[in-house]
Amino acid sequence: MKATETHALPGSGLTLTTLGLGCSQLGGLYRPMATADANALVDGAWDAGIRYFDTAPFYGYTLSERRLGQSLQARERHAYVLSTKVGRLMRTDDTVRPGDDGWAQPLPFRPHYDYSFDGIMRSYEDSQQRLGMHTIDVLYVHDIGTATHGDAHARYWEQLTRGGGFRALAQLRDAGAVSAIGLGVNEWQVAADSMQEADLDLVMLAGRYTLLEQQALAPLLDRCIGTRTRIVAAGVFNSGVLAGNGKFNYGDAPPDVARKVARLADACARFDVQLPAAALQFPLAHPAVVSCVVGARSIDQLQRNMTWLEAPIPRQLWHALQRDGLLDEASPVPEGYA
Repeated sequence: MKATETHALPGSGLTLTTLGLGCSQLGGLYRPMATADANALVDGAWDAGIRYFDTAPFYGYTLSERRLGQSLQARERHAYVLSTKVGRLMRTDDTVRPGDDGWAQPLPFRPHYDYSFDGIMRSYEDSQQRLGMHTIDVLYVHDIGTATHGDAHARYWEQLTRGGGFRALAQLRDAGAVSAIGLGVNEWQVAADSMQEADLDLVMLAGRYTLLEQQALAPLLDRCIGTRTRIVAAGVFNSGVLAGNGKFNYGDAPPDVARKVARLADACARFDVQLPAAALQFPLAHPAVVSCVVGARSIDQLQRNMTWLEAPIPRQLWHALQRDGLLDEASPVPEGYA
């Protein structure tokens, strides 16, 4: 499996590299990133052959979009795929401080949720300005669902459905302003609901189809095979617990999760496989998954991710994980070597 292989997205004309660069770190997620380091990271990803870049207005309160757009300005526009997100309008606010929402160096713009027709259109136009680009390839609805909104979800869902949010996305796609539309979410349920409301090209699903959990398999991923909707796997380390940092869903891993991770690590060790390598490769075996987006803070970390993705893994490991109840038996697994 090569990080730079490309996979076609049905109906859109787009192709995504197996590995995409998630650009939340360009917005200073948890720790500052210097502008020079941000530029170097994007340049390093490009030199390594990565051609899919994902950002969002929320990342660094617009900082990530601005940095990514600047870093990509010298590249031929047709040579890469760019995705950003809608659902939050960024309004000027001089009370913004470092650390807000986990951003170490946020710009003075505070997010306000708006999934309505006008909100989607305004967010798209604002992103064009920040990126400095006439076209955006993929537009995701960001963080719709109860995981983000709790009891307020019904109100925002109303904006997205009856309020015209999905209609705005379809209108942008029909006009050729974007090539593909979808969701960028941390829960599979709202993605399944959205497929009943709109013709989605993509779902960027973070943390819900991973080596650690596969509950989204039958309700969502298998259903995508019969449609043109495809999955971009994100959060494949489940906030880092599968890469050794002890975090799960943006907090400390609970004991039951830690125990399962330890069992997964032990199984991998028996076959001389690094756990992060198995975590990166597993979701890509499903035929609905077209790309895996991961973040990086440095070129070294990016190259380590690429090494994990391309590491040889024996097929016996996958069978052992299924036999031991650590992996859903119905989950497609990488072919591996004998």
